Amino acid sequence: VLLPSAQPTPSLPAPVFTPTPGILLPPSTPVTLGERLGRDPLANGLAILVLLGMLVVLGISIFRFRRLPVQAPASRLTWLFPLLCVLGLGVAGYLATVEIFNVEAVCGPVGDCNAVQQSAYARLFGILPIGLLGLAGYLVLLGAWSTWRFTHGLPADLAALVMLLGTSAGLLFSIYLTFLEPFVIGATCAWCLASAIITTLLFLLSLQPGRQALAALLSRLQPIQPT
Repeated sequence: VLLPSAQPTPSLPAPVFTPTPGILLPPSTPVTLGERLGRDPLANGLAILVLLGMLVVLGISIFRFRRLPVQAPASRLTWLFPLLCVLGLGVAGYLATVEIFNVEAVCGPVGDCNAVQQSAYARLFGILPIGLLGLAGYLVLLGAWSTWRFTHGLPADLAALVMLLGTSAGLLFSIYLTFLEPFVIGATCAWCLASAIITTLLFLLSLQPGRQALAALLSRLQPIQPT
């Protein structure tokens, strides 16, 4: 029996795989400044007003600092400093609680506190909550005021200088944070604006004691002239 010779199987062309068409997302378009401000015009406008106020206070204070009297009686507003520190501790403590425990903040009728607290700028270097930093700052200022108010001589002068430097740093940092809210984040936190206003008032109250302390420290550094 003759078997038919095996015919070679014709080679099939290699399958051509075509990618499954996917959903093409439109490229993310950058958000314009107008769109950021337009997310909450009332709150962002309020933040801009507070920002301008802080800049004006800083500029005038720098210009007039050297003109402040070196010898001047203690102001009646002296006791306003610790009261503002206590108020700032309450604000910073609440913000620190929101940031640490990741809970929803009570924002009130103006602004979007949660959008600010959930942004990348709510933690310094991505680690330290800004509220916790403010809490430490107000405690330092309260301790410095107590030392200045209830001591004399060099400790009081150094404490007044700490008040001036601390509030100056706090004011500059508040200017930076307040700028971020309307112009970068596109949302404003009413609690943050309250802290910025408190810091500005503390800065104003520390100018006169700081000026007197600086003059006293410089006089101590001058060599004693022989008689």
